[in-house]
Amino acid sequence: MPDTSYVNINSGGVAKNTFDAIVIGSGISGGWAAKELCEHGLKTLVLERGRNVEHLKDYPTATMAPWQFNHRGQMPAKFVQENPLITKAAGFGEDTEHFFIKDSDHPYVQEKPFEWIRGYQVGGKSLIWGRACPRWSEYEFINPARFGYGIEWPIGYNDIAPWYSHVEGFAGICGNADGLEAMPDGNYLPAFAFNNVEKEIKSRLSAKYTDRHLIQGRWAHLSEARDIHLQQGRGRCQVRDMCMRGCPFGGYFSSNSSTLPWAAKTGNLTIRPFSVVHSIIYDEQKGKAVGVRVVDTNTKQTTDYFARIIFTNASALNSNLVLLNSTSKRFPNGLGNDSGLLGKYVCFQNYRGALGGNIDGFLDTYYYGRRPAESMMANFRNIKKNDMDFVGGYMAFVDINRDRGIRNSAEQIGAGFKEAMGEAGGWNIYMYMQGETIPKETNQVYLSKDKKDQWGIPQLVMNVGYDNNDEKLLKDFITQGQEMFDAVGVKDIVTYDNHWAPGRDIHEMGGCRMGKDPNTSLLNAHNQLHHCKNVFVTDGACMTSTANQSPSILYMALTARAANYAVEELKRGNL
Repeated sequence: MPDTSYVNINSGGVAKNTFDAIVIGSGISGGWAAKELCEHGLKTLVLERGRNVEHLKDYPTATMAPWQFNHRGQMPAKFVQENPLITKAAGFGEDTEHFFIKDSDHPYVQEKPFEWIRGYQVGGKSLIWGRACPRWSEYEFINPARFGYGIEWPIGYNDIAPWYSHVEGFAGICGNADGLEAMPDGNYLPAFAFNNVEKEIKSRLSAKYTDRHLIQGRWAHLSEARDIHLQQGRGRCQVRDMCMRGCPFGGYFSSNSSTLPWAAKTGNLTIRPFSVVHSIIYDEQKGKAVGVRVVDTNTKQTTDYFARIIFTNASALNSNLVLLNSTSKRFPNGLGNDSGLLGKYVCFQNYRGALGGNIDGFLDTYYYGRRPAESMMANFRNIKKNDMDFVGGYMAFVDINRDRGIRNSAEQIGAGFKEAMGEAGGWNIYMYMQGETIPKETNQVYLSKDKKDQWGIPQLVMNVGYDNNDEKLLKDFITQGQEMFDAVGVKDIVTYDNHWAPGRDIHEMGGCRMGKDPNTSLLNAHNQLHHCKNVFVTDGACMTSTANQSPSILYMALTARAANYAVEELKRGNL
């Protein structure tokens, strides 16, 4: 007799709820999984725990002026008191709060402080992401093992480079060919132009250093719309810098404006919102996963869906939660978790350091619009050899602009204040770090034994924190940043250590890492679970290490690569 214990009475029948592929999550990586699988003819079900959001239709604040908001963009004190976590998130405000969840919407346990930023809706955090898209270099793949602070990646830069190009061309990434070894060039649209002060600071920096390079930012914005973007119904970025409200022009990349509509045009896509994934269903006799168990967020009814392949793209920590909760006789500690490492080696990126200051002169020059793309400085630490007293490196984001005249206005109300609002003040510079952290077994998440969420699923316990290496790397960034600011003539320099808890900048990674050895990793070189080959994990949970560059474009590339591999394996009968 076949094992039918996974068939739930509310499923509506196995045949009715059977697809070729199921994708858990509709954010940046989930949208790419859906696009690639649907293009190859697979009937694909995308499960999203939040509400439906349609491009254009569900961007309620996209064109609102500041005076049209009840609180001029701020949140009422009562809301802030009730939501101390989410109100700290970058970009959160009265104009964007509809794309973030309230603190009570999905509780979790903080064994150590961890600020988990989430957006539960179709499109996920692709609606509210930072949009920086630099490539990793070969060094980010080899250095953790070479310098002894991580395991060996099962892939290298040459394996992923063509997939970087694949996703960059479709998503639309702007940038320059800068020829930097630490941040390889890509398949880019024209970069947003430097303003005159940025040009001068770049020149001064190059005159002083051979390893410090200020470059135009590589961002997921259509500086120009090419044919592939027009086919998606997207248009050129309007330089409004109101991206997190949802862009009615499709000027920045999101699942909602790009990959999901593209997948829908194939006729192979089904999206089911309001669907919290309880677990992945494993068939003991077949020796593989056969479906996904879902709890409807409104009715609390449980439904099972079935497919030949399953992509887990719920975001790093939610993917860990789903896999940990997917237990069976074969996998009592979580799906694929023979090594016992599921939920361990969780890491993040260090954003604690920043500097600011003023730049004299240039009062006869300005710039157009509110450019959404900051400048970047590539990593210059521990690239070819580990020559510091810490491991890993950091890149930096740099913003140089002019003050509004009101900043220095003596009057804060009345005619004088009104006139100051129309004046431009002096130039200022702000730079902040994005640092690599070490994957450690002690940095882990696991399921609570006694606390459950409103859908009866165990809450996730966070035990993730900084270490001494993070402190050394932070200190070096601030020291070097101050030295660079002095060298290029920045005045009134101020340095910051914001002491943020991990998590706030939404680059959590790991817990279900890739690797060559099943004893030290969960996934192989194609993002398959070593011990359950028809389940693929291609969001941040798969990361073997963090590097210093923003990871989102790598998630997209890994997802496209894995999806195309899965299709070929299906054709060969291997899945």
